Amino acid sequence: MYLCSMKKIFVFILGFMSLTTLMAKPSKSVTLRIVETSDVHGAFFPYDFTERCPMSGTMARVSSYIKRQRKEMGDRLILLENGDILQGQPTCYYTNFVATDKPNIAAEVVNYLKYDAQTFGNHDVEVGHKVYDKWIKELDCPTLGANIIDLKSGKPYVEPYLMLEREGVRIAILGMLTPAIPNWLHQNLWSGMRFEEMVSCARKWVKILRKQEKADVVIGLFHSGWDGGIVTDSYDEDATKKVAEQVEGLDVIFFGHDHSERKVAINGTLCLDPASNAKKVACATIQVSDGKVVSKKGELIDVTKEDIDEDFMRHFQPQIDAIKAFVERKIGTFSETMYSRDAFFGSAAFVDFIHDLQLEHTKADVSFTAPLIFDTDIKAGPVYMSDMFKLYRFENGIYVLRMTGKEIRQHLELSYDQWVNTMKNPDDHIMLLAPKAPGDNQREGFKNFTFNFDSAAGIDYVVDVTKPDGVKVQILQFSDGRPFSEDAWYRVVMNSYRGNGGGELLVRGAGIPWDSIPQRIEYMSDRDQRYYLTQKIEREGTITPRAHNNWRFTPDAWAKPAIERDRKLLFGK
Repeated sequence: MYLCSMKKIFVFILGFMSLTTLMAKPSKSVTLRIVETSDVHGAFFPYDFTERCPMSGTMARVSSYIKRQRKEMGDRLILLENGDILQGQPTCYYTNFVATDKPNIAAEVVNYLKYDAQTFGNHDVEVGHKVYDKWIKELDCPTLGANIIDLKSGKPYVEPYLMLEREGVRIAILGMLTPAIPNWLHQNLWSGMRFEEMVSCARKWVKILRKQEKADVVIGLFHSGWDGGIVTDSYDEDATKKVAEQVEGLDVIFFGHDHSERKVAINGTLCLDPASNAKKVACATIQVSDGKVVSKKGELIDVTKEDIDEDFMRHFQPQIDAIKAFVERKIGTFSETMYSRDAFFGSAAFVDFIHDLQLEHTKADVSFTAPLIFDTDIKAGPVYMSDMFKLYRFENGIYVLRMTGKEIRQHLELSYDQWVNTMKNPDDHIMLLAPKAPGDNQREGFKNFTFNFDSAAGIDYVVDVTKPDGVKVQILQFSDGRPFSEDAWYRVVMNSYRGNGGGELLVRGAGIPWDSIPQRIEYMSDRDQRYYLTQKIEREGTITPRAHNNWRFTPDAWAKPAIERDRKLLFGK
């Protein structure tokens, strides 16, 4: 009996000592650092293959920054890539469509830097299944997209999320893509997929990550801007703000797509956007103690001041040499220099050359196009393949749609309503301007996106900047003298982005229901616009670019001085 009692006392003492030891044991604290790149757009090397000049934003500098971070953090550094990496520089075009037998350069760069996860961007979808399916296979890290749904299986087309464990901390990375893809791209580019609205999708998966996966930290990796963009009854193009406001359980959201720097916290969720072109990275430092996030700090790091990683450059030198040979091929001669900036102030040779190609290629009645680069030029003299990426930035195809004369005018009305101010007096701005936000390289001082500033060719018209929105445009006649009727049907040529409803000029402007646009399409080109422009220059040899002068701003007494003022304000000349 005595021995039994002593044994119980001994066990009690041991248990008490163990409990005391556990209570006295300091909690385990782990510091994680997560770094994101987004909207790199082919800025892999410190050389702009389009402009043939050095480039400040480059993954070669990001590589130096990441090496230093890894040296400090070890495997507690997590590296994320947020899409729109397959398009933007000749580098991408070359490996997407020319040297297709070799690994995609975007996959090689991501693999070299040892990224943990990659998401889709809308421009990654734009290159088509053949290119992006190959790219996904070549990546060493998973491609994420919880709201990209495979129609056959009903499950995500790629992995919805990635689970990582670092020193006992479980980290979930949830990837999503803006669901506005069908409003920009023809279904043949995203066949077999549908795109879910982001708020409900995030809510569903965050619950899974917290409850089933037992995630201590949940990170969003969203290729969707802050807010705005296309808004429909079923989804928002830019939904990051809404997700942060309405979905519980996200610690940090890394995002992109809108090319605008942002660092903000909503309801305890830290939201970071590094803008574009590998000039900055988003960085979150998170401290986790006993499975709980106890602190988090966000930064947007300027990597343009980093040294170029020479090991990175040596590794990719063969690819750099091949791309240089591709872009330095001479394709023709321009007798005069033409400037994209001219297109904001009236009929301009830069966009009229594209109008010419579209009308010649399709024999359409009317052409729509917009300047796709804010300020660039094609200089007089030899024209090289690199110049074609300045002349036409994106891999858009060419479409022809049936439209009435009234729809043509209404399309142009919305374009100019987004482009020009309604002048109340001679001293007003003629352009519709807004303060330039930090890191925003898509508006450049305009209130709206300049790639939606469509002008027309094939018709003569005036734009009265003193008239209210919706009644500024007066179409006089066809440029060949034929009468123009708002009641007649015409064939209208435009790029595939516009022809699929991109920019909403066809929907909100012309008034064509979005779901009826496909029935209006009469022609879709097999190749991209740049391909046909290159063919045109090679065929003609020497080009003398000329503005059509088929449209202008009126009244002259107000418009001309205002154009001069705003031109100096925007371009300094």
